[in-house]
Amino acid sequence: MRTKKEINLIKKLFLKHFDKPITELNFSNIYELLVAVMLSAQCTDKRVNLITPALFKEYPDVKSLSNANLMSVKNLIKSCNFYNNKASNLIIMAKSVMNNFGGKIPSSRDELMSLAGVGQKTANVVMIEYFGANLMAVDTHVFRVSHRLNLSKSKTPKETEIDLTKAFKSELNWLHQAMVLFGRYTCKAIKPKCNECFLNELCKSKDKVI
Repeated sequence: MRTKKEINLIKKLFLKHFDKPITELNFSNIYELLVAVMLSAQCTDKRVNLITPALFKEYPDVKSLSNANLMSVKNLIKSCNFYNNKASNLIIMAKSVMNNFGGKIPSSRDELMSLAGVGQKTANVVMIEYFGANLMAVDTHVFRVSHRLNLSKSKTPKETEIDLTKAFKSELNWLHQAMVLFGRYTCKAIKPKCNECFLNELCKSKDKVI
């Protein structure tokens, strides 16, 4: 594992190269953000951004979504992976918001996680992107980057989240998105762009391309 000095350097470099980065998902309010993040599981942000305009036109708020026809939602999101389960969860989530939270998307992680289809990662992303919460969310990119940089050796995203939170401590919201973008465009799963990497000298990963 990394020394405290190395961790602080990695943190400093991430924050330097990614100046307060935000998600690439398109949204204009917390309802749209939550729906987009739910759709993004096992699906690219680019694909989600192609899906949501028509979805939000048909169901512009949580109330309309709570009354949505299941087949209608399925048809609107059918190009998204696992669209059957996601369509069901979206409607159940909306009904729960209407029945249990007075029609307002909850603003705490625990309350978000009480909604159908909203796990810890999804709740964390909403809290990070909408409220600037000091939380870390671990998707496939963050998981890969954290292990390549020897910031974690944990085998699950939740355990990796704990490792990164302990290591970085603060500014986790910016670091989460920085690691997402870094993993998406530089430290890619296949053919990482090591020659362009600002962390090249600090990386000893077996996946490193010399």
